Amino acid sequence: MALASVCEETFGSNSSRFSSHPRVDFGVNFTADDPLANSKFTVPAVAEPADFLANIADSETGPKIRFLHGTTTLGFKFEHGVVIAVDSRATAGPYIASQSVKKVIEINPYLLGTMAGGAADCAFWERVLAEQCRIYELRNKERISVAAASKLLANMLYNYKGMGLSVGTMICGWDKRGPGLYYVDSDGNRLTNNIFSVGSGSPYAYGVLDEGYKWELSVEDALDLGQRAIYHATHRDAYSGGVVNLYHMQETGWVKISSTDVKDLHYRYQDEKK
Repeated sequence: MALASVCEETFGSNSSRFSSHPRVDFGVNFTADDPLANSKFTVPAVAEPADFLANIADSETGPKIRFLHGTTTLGFKFEHGVVIAVDSRATAGPYIASQSVKKVIEINPYLLGTMAGGAADCAFWERVLAEQCRIYELRNKERISVAAASKLLANMLYNYKGMGLSVGTMICGWDKRGPGLYYVDSDGNRLTNNIFSVGSGSPYAYGVLDEGYKWELSVEDALDLGQRAIYHATHRDAYSGGVVNLYHMQETGWVKISSTDVKDLHYRYQDEKK
């Protein structure tokens, strides 16, 4: 309830300040329910959560809380699986909150999710996805496909469209169809392609990927391409930095390859130019 005291709002009351409609009943006890235990997401107890959050950000007299964020994550499919590379910097506007955020969420041994947008939103919903994937596996005696897992996440997020969530994630894995890579965001959009990059540094990462990507890459070259793309994004984007975490999704499951400080990569790549 800390946000309520800062914003001088009573979450449990119906406020006509945001809407004349009665508060929507989501079936959640906003002070007692454990969201993870009940697979429910606690939204502000106001009639229109999106209007409520916009008012906080744009208020002329009250506190101005802007949910600013930045990151660089990427994933691409190639002949030998999927490469996932991410940075580790968490920012709150111009403030660097952390240099050691784990932006790859290990859903199960054959599924990975990335984190871009709001760290809490991504972590919460991908943990819920992990629960649903495990339930599917127990019920059907087989692993869930990458397509089905991404569809589950997209459907869950779509139910909260316009309520202030901030999620831009990639779901990658290996199933009966081979390697899979999907992009899912908080509007419920779901796309599949061979290459994705998400976050404030993605334009810089795409520049490196567009030059070096091809389906026939060797494993060594693919890993180097992913690492190099994230490094160049961190070099140009102030909201990205820390270390480059590198994963390789194979038929036998995901493998974490390395965690390399971008400072070390900077000097390594500078030496290559000499």
